[in-house]
Amino acid sequence: MAQKIKITLIRSTIGRLPAQRATVRSLGLRKIGSSNVLDVNPSVLGMVKKVSHLISVEEV
Repeated sequence: MAQKIKITLIRSTIGRLPAQRATVRSLGLRKIGSSNVLDVNPSVLGMVKKVSHLISVEEV
């Protein structure tokens, strides 16, 4: 079974670069406090690294 991570948006995307906003949106996050459970793969880990200052990550 594939590993999964739960990603939660904890900081606003207001005033952030458009690329960071798009990355947060592509992770499936909209509002502060929203979360999404995703499979761990290199593309998701790369997106998490780019916006790590806006989100919290925990293993499921």
